[in-house]
Amino acid sequence: MDSIIRFFTQGGPVMFIILFALVLGVVVIIERIVYIRFRNRIDSDTFVNQIVQLLKGGNIDQAIEYCNRSKAALPNITRAGLMEINNSEKDIRNALEIAAMVEIPKLEKRTHYLSMIANVATLLGLLGTILGLISAFAAVAHADAADKATLLTAGISIAMNTTAFGIITAIPCLIGYTYLVEATNELIDEINENVARLFRYMTASR
Repeated sequence: MDSIIRFFTQGGPVMFIILFALVLGVVVIIERIVYIRFRNRIDSDTFVNQIVQLLKGGNIDQAIEYCNRSKAALPNITRAGLMEINNSEKDIRNALEIAAMVEIPKLEKRTHYLSMIANVATLLGLLGTILGLISAFAAVAHADAADKATLLTAGISIAMNTTAFGIITAIPCLIGYTYLVEATNELIDEINENVARLFRYMTASR
């Protein structure tokens, strides 16, 4: 623990900015995982089959009520189509498309910040190192000749702390970004496929 504290404090004030970026990145990753993997993760096959059975039985109100039990994207989009089921096929399609335009961006929200945080953290690390090297060379310029090599080596070692911490911050942010983009695209493809299936049943049941 002491070595970690020393590593952090020796890096200078830039370390606090990088730490803030790390905390922000972790918060975004956790929030997005909870939203995508838990709030929007439903048993889509069971949901679609239940809606289809209700539509075949003409139980539109029950189908809408069934959608209301979940706040996930697929039920929200489906409910919009069910609300227009007594209108034309075009009205149903428009309702589904509008609902999708509302729900899909919610799935993609804030994920792109992780890529930016990773890049900024890396650049902040390099900036901290440059500032540290400037300070180290300035200190060496006024030191005795016998002490210059030792002071310069110590100064460079400390200055590199910010670069290391910037990379340490960037790595989990990039991993989280890649994972979330893949998970989001997978969920969006699943939603589009099931909405297309339900649209066919909605138009056939009128």
